[in-house]
Amino acid sequence: MKENDIGTIIVDCAVELHRNLGPGLLETVYEVTLARSLERRGLMVQRQVGVSIEYQGETFSEGFRADLIVGELVIVELKSIERVTPAHKKQLLTYLRLTGLKLGYLLNFGEALMRDGITRTINGSIDP
Repeated sequence: MKENDIGTIIVDCAVELHRNLGPGLLETVYEVTLARSLERRGLMVQRQVGVSIEYQGETFSEGFRADLIVGELVIVELKSIERVTPAHKKQLLTYLRLTGLKLGYLLNFGEALMRDGITRTINGSIDP
């Protein structure tokens, strides 16, 4: 399965989850339930993945934690806040650059409508 196929499933599951649970719960609730929904759709999901970074020739194990990595190809950063800021979008792009992954989603379950809470970010280009 390619990045775009995985992305379609992520968005479908996020919309369904938001429709059923509504906005405003803790981020961890959305994380665990989205992960389970994706697994039920046949995807491998890793939660709270520690990602090391390299800086000036040294490796640091405390780089960052990705909320979800799906199919070893797509990063999902979850929020449950009133509004996403440009800083949140930059954070996801930095995560993509540091991991070398090409596709990421910032999902804000705090929005009244889930479609307003979905930000798709590409690092480079994705093969069709």
